[in-house]
Amino acid sequence: MRPYKLIKTLFVAARNKLERLPYNEYTIAEYFRKQGVQIGEHCRIYIENFGTEPYLIKIGNDCTITAEVKFITHEGSMGLFRKDMPDLNIFGKIEIRDNCFIGVGSTILYGVTIGPNSVVGASSVVTVDVPPNVVAVGVPARIISNIDKYREKGIAKWKELGISGDRSTWRKQLIEHFWPKNAVPIKAFGE
Repeated sequence: MRPYKLIKTLFVAARNKLERLPYNEYTIAEYFRKQGVQIGEHCRIYIENFGTEPYLIKIGNDCTITAEVKFITHEGSMGLFRKDMPDLNIFGKIEIRDNCFIGVGSTILYGVTIGPNSVVGASSVVTVDVPPNVVAVGVPARIISNIDKYREKGIAKWKELGISGDRSTWRKQLIEHFWPKNAVPIKAFGE
């Protein structure tokens, strides 16, 4: 990369980071709306950007977009054919409907709609539409459960933990659950 381009890239990244400082995961939607992303109400957003065409992305109400999620709204590989057609590119919208959760490090490709009340698991790559009320995981993402079974499993795991009280008391309870004092110690290599 040429020095000028590198300096410009670093400057833009620093400026964008400074612009985001006053926001948190609940208020950052306003910042992204100014860039053209359509975002509903009561969303939690943990990512730093929505890619090169944020105006092609629509997110419903009550959604969570976790850290490092990537939105790919174009087909960059068309650059291979620009000798014949200099402006060749493919674009597509991405729509995430109401009450969805997109897990850490997932990638959502152009042309995809994620149905309401659905979960995309961490590190998944979503290449096709996800229907309503399902859990999709993997590379490429595939449906592994409906949302009702997923909810039941989550509630059962929560009850198994036996956690009570507010979040400030959970640390002690979780340490006692996962690291009980009567547990067999792990021996060091070679002991």
